[in-house]
Amino acid sequence: SMENGSSVTEFILMGLTDQPELQVPLFFLFLVNYAVTVVGNLSLIHLICLNSHLHSPMYFFLFNLSFIDFCYASVFTPRMLMCFFPQRNIISFVGCMTQLFFFCFFVNSECYLLTVMAYDRYVAICQPLLYRVIMSPRVCSLLMLGSYLLGFAGAMVHTGCMMRLSFCDSNIINHYMCDILPLLQLSCSSTYVNELVSSVVVGTVVIVSSLMILISYVLILYNVVHMSSAKGWSKAMSTCGSHIVTVGLFYGFGLLTHIKPSSPGSVDEGKFVSVFCTFGVPMLNPLIYSLRNKDVKLALKRTLKRITS
Repeated sequence: SMENGSSVTEFILMGLTDQPELQVPLFFLFLVNYAVTVVGNLSLIHLICLNSHLHSPMYFFLFNLSFIDFCYASVFTPRMLMCFFPQRNIISFVGCMTQLFFFCFFVNSECYLLTVMAYDRYVAICQPLLYRVIMSPRVCSLLMLGSYLLGFAGAMVHTGCMMRLSFCDSNIINHYMCDILPLLQLSCSSTYVNELVSSVVVGTVVIVSSLMILISYVLILYNVVHMSSAKGWSKAMSTCGSHIVTVGLFYGFGLLTHIKPSSPGSVDEGKFVSVFCTFGVPMLNPLIYSLRNKDVKLALKRTLKRITS
């Protein structure tokens, strides 16, 4: 028996599928996905550190976005790959709660960081002469610290509420990681408070951050429409394009993941939809910012020249 009154000391992760013919192909698919995610995000971090022309507020936030995506993918991907092997899909209660905490921490932190990045683009386009003053190193550091602290607070709330529950019947999680909804389905105690707290916390984070991002881009659009120079309009849109795509992917897949259909196979459907959010977004973010950004391409060319010379 555990200290929280639960008789369950470990969980069994069912993984993505139980069909034997799909185990090996899916293992290599997600292994390649993880390799691309790690290489892409670490490469972007490396480029930003080595090239002085990328030492600006925009790339400071991009550095942290890549760091969060790298950590976020590393929280559940290794464990998920182990689920493809027999007798390797067992996770301890403490390990499960730890995974849940860091999953919530990095998701919440990325949500706040995307909001900060929208504000950064607003200041860069609408207040270009004051950009260096408003987005000083001290302000950028405080904004990042605030994002991490709010992410930590949200993760503590979710994990603390989950640890107060009792798990005394089934210990089989119909998922490839310890997520909130699959764990709530296993509890033998009342989950009303958990569901209420989860809805309030997630709803507040999503509504506040999406509203701030929307306001930032409305102001940016208003400023861009009144620009007399077509070159200035094109430059403004190019600096925002990558962020808009990233926000669309993050919130789009996140919304689909947390919508609970009423069909009997809703759990399996939600599990497969969450794959795009948990594996797709961290892999695509460095590609989006690399392929659409001239400064990153230039930094990559310079770095490759240093290596070859």
